[in-house]
Amino acid sequence: MPDTIEAAARAALAEVLPQDLPPESIDPDANLDHLGLTSLNKVLFLTSLCERVQVGLHLFTEHDLAAMRTLGQVVSALSRHAEVS
Repeated sequence: MPDTIEAAARAALAEVLPQDLPPESIDPDANLDHLGLTSLNKVLFLTSLCERVQVGLHLFTEHDLAAMRTLGQVVSALSRHAEVS
């Protein structure tokens, strides 16, 4: 499941980034802010991703969301919930 979540995360992130990056070129350890992701686009990205992988956004606290600073952290957080869904 994490591979599926990572592919979905890369695709969803690429859709909201201000620059045109192919999903496969996004470094999972890159800081989302450094990629140019605004707060609004982070919300759009996470909402879209949660819908794609069928993990409820309501499962995450504000602290959880703030701690998701990289693509890898997002994938890891969603993977924990996808495994129990």
